[in-house]
Amino acid sequence: MLVVCGIIMAVTFVERLPSNPDATAAFIDAWLRLLEYVPMFLPMAVFMGTLLAYYNLTKSSESIIIASAGLSPFQMARPSLIGAALIGVIATTVINPYSVEQNSKKITSDHLILVDDEIWLRESSDNGFITMNAKSMHKSGNILLFDDATIYVQNTNFKLEQRVQAQTVTLSDAGFSTTKATTWDTKGIPKTQSWHIKTLLTPQTVLDRYLQPDQISFWDLPAFIQKMENIGVSVRPHLVQFWTLLFLPLTMIAMATLGVAFSQTRQRRNYSFGIKFGLGILTCFALYFMINMFNALGATGVLPPLLAIVAPSLIIIAAAGIAITTFDTI
Repeated sequence: MLVVCGIIMAVTFVERLPSNPDATAAFIDAWLRLLEYVPMFLPMAVFMGTLLAYYNLTKSSESIIIASAGLSPFQMARPSLIGAALIGVIATTVINPYSVEQNSKKITSDHLILVDDEIWLRESSDNGFITMNAKSMHKSGNILLFDDATIYVQNTNFKLEQRVQAQTVTLSDAGFSTTKATTWDTKGIPKTQSWHIKTLLTPQTVLDRYLQPDQISFWDLPAFIQKMENIGVSVRPHLVQFWTLLFLPLTMIAMATLGVAFSQTRQRRNYSFGIKFGLGILTCFALYFMINMFNALGATGVLPPLLAIVAPSLIIIAAAGIAITTFDTI
């Protein structure tokens, strides 16, 4: 895992150098992006580490000695499975909240669920309706800044009362505001002026509504899901994210079991580790595709989110367990 992290960190650091003022800022940017990538390659790192560890045991004949002492493959694999589960627990309870906390300091449009690659906000109140369209958004302290924004203000009868265009619109707890905007009234006469309107929307409510599931900490997801369900918002992607994090230790156990299955051999010499390692990597990519497919089925409602997350891990554990048992009883 450290090797993979080092490679990704180096590549990302070089990639981010041109868009940052100095090397320190580029390094911090690369570190934050690395935290986002960790869940993607963590299962593969556990598989590769397990396979490499058992290759070393076979190469030094230690696995032969362990087997001759009467231990079954499952007993020998117990430390690996416990270690994999602990890695999953740490990733869920420590790495994920830390990653979300660090990345939430610099939220951009990439962290939001967009419609047609643009930001749309709409507020309904007793005074009428406010609709805003913006090309991008970023966070600065406790306010949100929207770039290339257009705002439509309607009365309770949906009649358009004002249209506002501005390069930058600020949303704070006091509402929308901009220092330089072009406004059109019901007569269609344009004016250039500073503009402000009070809203029920706040930066926090916008983030709560439009943040992608992976931008919410594992510890905050249950309360967030409950709140979104109370206001009638679909939470399937957030449920998939929650169950993914909760059962990440099970996924790690599945990958460790798969590594044990691929390491089974009776050859003491000329052990074809390279071939098995290559086949294992190809199998990992196939399993990664299968897990993503199940996640998509859970997010779209075809499968219950819990089943979509647990099923791939159980399938991997069952298949790897059968392979280990079959090999051991030949």
